Amino acid sequence: MRAHYAHLTALDTRWMDNDVYGHVNNVVYYSFFDTAVNRWLIERGVLDITGSAAIGLVVETQCRYASPITFPDRVTAGIRVVHLGRSSVRYELALFRNDDESPAATGHFVHVYVDRVSRTSVAIPDTMRQALETLRVSPASTMSSSTS
Repeated sequence: MRAHYAHLTALDTRWMDNDVYGHVNNVVYYSFFDTAVNRWLIERGVLDITGSAAIGLVVETQCRYASPITFPDRVTAGIRVVHLGRSSVRYELALFRNDDESPAATGHFVHVYVDRVSRTSVAIPDTMRQALETLRVSPASTMSSSTS
């Protein structure tokens, strides 16, 4: 359900997203996840894609597909944080097709923060940590909705 996610953002499907089977190709779902999270970070002013000293690298991803999305569907991405460590954050995401309450796909990815130049692990910057806290949900709410 949409209400299980701390933030919702609209994303557009494109004609080129459809594959020969008539639905959005599986790799596009990961692009939706990445776009939703990075847009959120940029809009909050905690990520400067060309200048931030600390950057998040994706080290783990997963997606479960429940129903197809096709062009020209509207997609709403739900975002929540379920783990916030010293240098890593685990996001859980859902993609909702048009006005559906049940997600067409759910997934997660983990960002590990590193120094932009040396690529060595660094603590999540305080301003980013404060912003990420606003996306955090309790473990109990994720257990009941891990497939929603």
